[in-house]
Amino acid sequence: MSFMFEKVAVLGIGLIGSSLCHVMRQKGLAKTIVGHAKSEETRRVALEIGLVDSIYATASEAVQGADLVIMCVPVGACGSLAAEIGSYLMQGAILTDVGSVKGAIVRDCRPHVPNGVHFIPGHPIAGTEQSGPRSGFAELFENRWCILTPLEGGDPLATAKLESFWQACGSMTELMTADHHDLVLAITSHLPHLIAYTTVATASDLESVTDTEVIKYSASGFRDFTRIAASDPTMWRDVFLNNKDAVLEMLGRFTEELAVLQRAVRWGDGETLFNLFTRAREARRNIIAAGQDTAAPNFGRVPTKK
Repeated sequence: MSFMFEKVAVLGIGLIGSSLCHVMRQKGLAKTIVGHAKSEETRRVALEIGLVDSIYATASEAVQGADLVIMCVPVGACGSLAAEIGSYLMQGAILTDVGSVKGAIVRDCRPHVPNGVHFIPGHPIAGTEQSGPRSGFAELFENRWCILTPLEGGDPLATAKLESFWQACGSMTELMTADHHDLVLAITSHLPHLIAYTTVATASDLESVTDTEVIKYSASGFRDFTRIAASDPTMWRDVFLNNKDAVLEMLGRFTEELAVLQRAVRWGDGETLFNLFTRAREARRNIIAAGQDTAAPNFGRVPTKK
């Protein structure tokens, strides 16, 4: 049997890392899959459910002899991880990551990547609010985009191979610069998460509304904000700290739009409200047309049976 990679090292066995293990097994993309996790419990579970062939407490052990190394840890941890594994990486290996910020990854990791190793930052735009080694599933990347931000002067053959890997995982791929990626994700992902966290925190601070009322009367809008706000706090803390400039730019634009909306509500300007809502509705229709969500009622959820 022909494998795309002989040995893949997955550093970090959370949602993305465990999903990669599942899809690599399912599609036969790697002859050997090894992992790294600091937590003894995570290592135990990863072996128990067959995510990896072997798993190590140290990343330096895991990467030895691997021709593909994937850093599946929070953005803020990638620099120190790259420093730990740099001297152990095999010549000709591909080193990549899955973080949703790319400029900081290049800044923090590039100095530790030796010559002869192909460093190609990446970002699969896929996920749920779940985390941990049991949260992954092989279909996570199906029909989702994976953005690669190859460095100037990098090997195009290595980039093409990594593209093929993500396509084999079910993803559509796109190449762009790290700076452009960070600007795009600031509006499509980072700002919505910031708004969700703020909305949920505001509700919890209302003195005139009890916690039970917030939970009992949660309409779909607030409920979906709580789903987003349930995402891993460490990961999102690192995202905002490492994509500060782009997030602040988008937050400024959002604040300007919010001021327009505030004036329209205050002065009963129905035309402005209608036009803004119509424009926003069109964006939703475009997302569905692009296959990035379903038009099914209630976002395709099955009602909970009591």
